[in-house]
Amino acid sequence: MASPGQSVESIHQWIFENGDKRTDPWLLVYSPMPVVYIFLIYLGVVWAGPKLMKHREPLDLKPLLIVYNFTMVCMSVYMFHEFLVTSLLSNYSYLCQPVDYSTSPLAMRMAKACWLFFFSKVIELADTVFFILRKKNNQLTFLHVYHHGTMIFNWWAGVKYLAGGQSFFIGLLNTFVHSVMYSYYGLAALGPHMQKYLWWKRYLTSLQLVQFLLVSAHTGYNLFTDCDFSKAMNAYVFTYCISLIALFSNFYYQSYLNTKAKKM
Repeated sequence: MASPGQSVESIHQWIFENGDKRTDPWLLVYSPMPVVYIFLIYLGVVWAGPKLMKHREPLDLKPLLIVYNFTMVCMSVYMFHEFLVTSLLSNYSYLCQPVDYSTSPLAMRMAKACWLFFFSKVIELADTVFFILRKKNNQLTFLHVYHHGTMIFNWWAGVKYLAGGQSFFIGLLNTFVHSVMYSYYGLAALGPHMQKYLWWKRYLTSLQLVQFLLVSAHTGYNLFTDCDFSKAMNAYVFTYCISLIALFSNFYYQSYLNTKAKKM
């Protein structure tokens, strides 16, 4: 029977030796430790940030937020384009698609799209920093921190082991949703005069819920079919999406349905 030390060493060895050799050399991919450090710093900022800002005035970040949000729109549109076009050129199946681990141009293009999507999740941690600096502490909910904090691990694992295949479906949906979401935030950052054009805020949450339902159906279907894609990853993604459906449904209820009931 292996000792605890040998078991840890075995897991450590498996993590490093079973990754996708194409993506291992890419930034933040080879080892999980950089992502772990980023996550710990993120939690530290979430914990200490509001305390440090408690006796300070909220910062006016309007120019920065405009640039940031519309940059994220451009990035999301580009990634959506890459996921969509590469999947079509590669004749991807939207029901079951194994990972192509070859170094063909299309396989590498899809892997690069997956890496960029992962890296965008690291960038999106800035959303939380901006909330803190603007003293929007009501936005620092469990849902927000959970979603942002876990996505960097989810997609580190995706790029490390499954850069392509049906992973693209999640990226395709999410980049579309984020194109719309960051458009809303960018327009809102322009100033109060834009509020009359932003009546569709509640539908952003609906769009996110539709996204999670589609991903749940997609991964759930592949749990019961003979698909040459990691069953463990499908099971994890399915469970993760169920947690997001529960959290976002509660957010939608509390934000739009419960408040309406209280006004009646």
